[in-house]
Amino acid sequence: MSVVDESSWSLAFAVLGGLLLFWTCLLVTLWFARPDELRLRDALRLLPDVVRLVRRLAGDSSLPRGVRLRLGILLAYLAMPIDLVPDFIPVIGYADDAVVVVVVLRSVVRRAGVAALERHWPGTPAGFAAVCRVAGLGDGGERSGRA
Repeated sequence: MSVVDESSWSLAFAVLGGLLLFWTCLLVTLWFARPDELRLRDALRLLPDVVRLVRRLAGDSSLPRGVRLRLGILLAYLAMPIDLVPDFIPVIGYADDAVVVVVVLRSVVRRAGVAALERHWPGTPAGFAAVCRVAGLGDGGERSGRA
């Protein structure tokens, strides 16, 4: 075996080990940051409305192309059967999906504003306010006059 082959294998194992360590840290972080049972149930109730929201936002040609692209990638990620954390792991199995949705929604709000989310929200005003709180956007109902 030549020196190049040995260093290539060493690099491959180092990268693999780093990815495994990162995934383990993510798993531990999600476990400790997992929502309590009540909040998880409430969040799961909002899931169909959030998926419709993302789909509607992705199809809105008035939004910047980069925002629509991120939303399209989010929809593809949510539809993929392979996740960072497998869904069969109790509680945190769906937490990685929730974290990705929150990050993308925050990004959308930074570029398009809360009004874009509100314009496309298919659910109740209380559900919209809950999504805004979960995503760390404050109470969206207060910003826009919805109750």
